[in-house]
Formats: sequence, C-alpha cells, structure tokens
Amino acid sequence: MANIQETINGLTHELRRGTLIIGVLSQLSEPQYGYSLVSVLEEKGISIDPGTLYPLLRRLEKQELLESQWDTNESRPRKYYLLSQTGKEVYEQLCVEWKNLAQSMNSLIEP
Repeated sequence: MANIQETINGLTHELRRGTLIIGVLSQLSEPQYGYSLVSVLEEKGISIDPGTLYPLLRRLEKQELLESQWDTNESRPRKYYLLSQTGKEVYEQLCVEWKNLAQSMNSLIEP
C-alpha cells in the first residue's frame, strides 16, 4: 500500500494536468515564448516545469490550438506561441466548462 503522501501527490498531479492546459491557453492571447510563459504563469501562482510546458506546447500546436513563429532577430532565436482561431474557441468553451465544474465541485466540498 502506497503511503498517503504518494497517493496525494499522484492525485494532485492528475488534477493539475487538465487545469494546466486552461492556464497555458489563458496566457496566449498575446505571443509568448516558453520561458516568458513559465514566468507569467509563476507570477499568477501557477508553477509549471519547463519539462512539462514544452511538450504541452508542442501537443497543443499539433492539435492546431496554437500557432508558432520563430523570432530570429535576437542572438538567441525564440519560438513564440499564440492562440489560433480554433484555440480561441476551444479556450472559451473550456472556460465555460471550468466554471460549471468549479461551481459544482464547490457545492460538493463546501459545507
């Protein structure tokens, strides 16, 4: 039997997984590169490891929710990500789902 902290860590990881997608999409109405996105999310209380963020960005781009473009004007090229039109529509619908789910969950867990 796993100890309780391992169980909590595993369940917390599962809980964060879906919510991180909404968090990332929420910050891409303006172009962001990976490191700037990590910083912006951290400032807003959402920590995300670059090892989690970059594969997520690639997956969201593959799903055509994001568009990307390389900026090679600086000494170190950076890949900027931005919501696509489909990404905007998906993000708006996810926000509706999130608010409904949060409201329902709050009614379950609050006395």
